[in-house]
Amino acid sequence: MTAVIRLQTSQPSDTEALTSASRLLELARGKTTDDRRRLLLGIAALCDATPPGAEASPLLGDIFMIIARQAERDIRKALSESLASAEWAPPALIAMLALDEIEIARPVIAASPLLNDHDLLRVLVEATIEHQIEVARRPHISGSVADAIIDRGDPATLTALAANRTAQVSEDALGRLVEHSRRIAALRAPLTRHPRLNDALATQLYQWVGQALREAIGERFRVDESKLAVAIDAVTRPPLAEPKGIEEAVSIIDKEEMERRLVAKLQSAGQLRAGFLIRAIREKRLSLFEHGVTALGGFTLDQVRAAIVRPSPDALFLLCAAVGIDRAVFPAVLEEIRSMSDGWPGGGDVGYHGRMSLPPSAAAREFRALMGHVGG
Repeated sequence: MTAVIRLQTSQPSDTEALTSASRLLELARGKTTDDRRRLLLGIAALCDATPPGAEASPLLGDIFMIIARQAERDIRKALSESLASAEWAPPALIAMLALDEIEIARPVIAASPLLNDHDLLRVLVEATIEHQIEVARRPHISGSVADAIIDRGDPATLTALAANRTAQVSEDALGRLVEHSRRIAALRAPLTRHPRLNDALATQLYQWVGQALREAIGERFRVDESKLAVAIDAVTRPPLAEPKGIEEAVSIIDKEEMERRLVAKLQSAGQLRAGFLIRAIREKRLSLFEHGVTALGGFTLDQVRAAIVRPSPDALFLLCAAVGIDRAVFPAVLEEIRSMSDGWPGGGDVGYHGRMSLPPSAAAREFRALMGHVGG
């Protein structure tokens, strides 16, 4: 049904209008094709008779609700398209259409002036991810709706919100989006173009993005490269949890020392090989892997640990290649390490996929060049 249908009628009296609306309500409950045809024509006439800015007849609202509940999909879709921008439509009907299947809901979610924050929050809670994305794209959504989207943390919805330049996103909310971009690469490009991005958030975002996006940020903001290198080192290695007591602290130190001694013993016996490192990862012993790679590759422990918590897995790839871990095994090693280190390394700027096998000596040189700024 669309609003393009028009009837040539004279202005009815109050009694005639009431009778007409009552007749339409009967037609809405009807089942025949003729009932449907006359119903559509009659509704079009009532729509034409509704002055701009006026509220629709309560009976018209009842008719719409009956149609929406009982009608076929194509009629509900046409109803949604017709009422998407109507200010006089019954609010309950618009709220119901917004929770219908996505192709029906999309027009009213995108444009209806009758959807308030409560309605939109309900869609976020009750509807599908496709509905949530449409809410995030809706022009001029409020700060409370934007905060609710960020609280849910879904990557696709967050990306839609980041690209919505009219959304009322506070500085704190934008900061949370930038923090999410650390793990969600799709957020980074729209955030670099966000009108509310400031110097501090741009510097933080700069740490996670690739060269092309860094240049885009550099065109808008002044980023001090020398200071940024220090900042990246500070934030890419998460602080170790504080031991709960002396016994726990001693236990951590003892475990590290035992692993270091085991690695030294294996190395002196000529038994420290890539297979041992892979087995350590499969057994969920990340610290043992770190000590083993440090000894086998001749790197510092700080360099190894810094490679694991970088925004991209390239440094870890070079590290593994340098100690003889086969390229075919690396994806499994990467997945296991991420499961033990809160998702690190990140997924940004992934360049190892396109590389052929790299000799260990060449990989070691590239790794040292990349991580040379990390102290021992």
